Amino acid sequence: MTTPEKPQTPPGQPAQGQPYQQQTPQQEPFNPEQAPYQQFQQPQQGTDYQQFQPQGQQYAQQQMLPQEQAHPNAHSEQADQRWASEHQLDETDRELRESFEKARAEVGKAVVGQTEAVEGILVALLSGGHVLLEGVPGVAKTLLVRSIASALDLESTRIQFTPDLMPGDVTGSMIYNAQTSSFEFREGPVFTNILIADEINRTPPKTQSALLEAMEERQVSVDGLTRKLDEPFLVAATQNPVEYDGTYPLPEAQLDRFLFKLILDLPPRNTEVEILTRHAAGFNAHDLSRIEPSLSRDAILEASQRAQNVYCAPEVLEYIVDLVQATRRAPSFALGVSPRGATRLLAATRSRAWLHGRAFITPDDVKALMGITFRHRVQLRPEAQMDGIGIDQVLDSIVSTVAVPR
Repeated sequence: MTTPEKPQTPPGQPAQGQPYQQQTPQQEPFNPEQAPYQQFQQPQQGTDYQQFQPQGQQYAQQQMLPQEQAHPNAHSEQADQRWASEHQLDETDRELRESFEKARAEVGKAVVGQTEAVEGILVALLSGGHVLLEGVPGVAKTLLVRSIASALDLESTRIQFTPDLMPGDVTGSMIYNAQTSSFEFREGPVFTNILIADEINRTPPKTQSALLEAMEERQVSVDGLTRKLDEPFLVAATQNPVEYDGTYPLPEAQLDRFLFKLILDLPPRNTEVEILTRHAAGFNAHDLSRIEPSLSRDAILEASQRAQNVYCAPEVLEYIVDLVQATRRAPSFALGVSPRGATRLLAATRSRAWLHGRAFITPDDVKALMGITFRHRVQLRPEAQMDGIGIDQVLDSIVSTVAVPR
């Protein structure tokens, strides 16, 4: 009588009658030299590290540790003291700055919070730039711009962008005059000081492009004639980041025309309590008569010229270039910042330094404005988007790794 053969147990399975014990395979120690180059390459200065896997991220941090110790990310106060002794604001600058501070206080009568957005719009106005305001409906985007226009005694016009809006509805068109039997130009809403382009992403690209010449050249060309716009001129465009049905994303050429992209978040609890308290006391968002003008157009133009004369040290210029170069080398970015972005950041930092009472730029000015100046000028790679990496996250990593001038 033959003994029946026992069935063979498959590899990794417990024998019959034996308890199951999970076997963990042995992992070889991590060797970065044998890892794929694209995944574990040694990071260059200014790259972001969120896209690395845990082993690669640990390896990157180990490689960057000596460099971070050699180049701490902090600016020396001795340089600020040296620049302050050599470059100072005069009495006219101080008087103009006080007027801008009064304008901020007047804006606070209508808008609660949003201090960063208020400063961003003022900096853009002094720098000759434009702003793109992004936020959900009801966070006072339009009210904020109208309040600033009232505090600065500037004319403002609002356009509600719709799919059927034509370019002539923005820039103006030739209208036949029956009394004179001739055509005459009728100015469009763009002939103002502050143009509120509400929901700009809801109109077709043909109408969006009508603003390009006005934003960049400060002029409008209709029927072969060029007409200059009044100074100062600022476009404050708004868009809703929630609804995308029936919208037309702004092209890169037009996004690059905006100096800042300001994101207006929902207010915290204490701010929202203050908002309801004001409305309970009878506040009317449509009546801005309580806001008193603090500046004139000529004063704003003079302040803009003085702000652009703020001193920028050569090492701060090199710091701006290093940040721009880092965006082009970042693995998570498919498109970095162009030279135009670098020049606009320089102009914005000058205006911010002037508003803060300094006649010179510090690296802190560059850090404060880098995010809102670059976030709409770069593009994420698809793989970075799938990993949940955000543009601001990458920009923050660049700021934390690029060496600051001392």
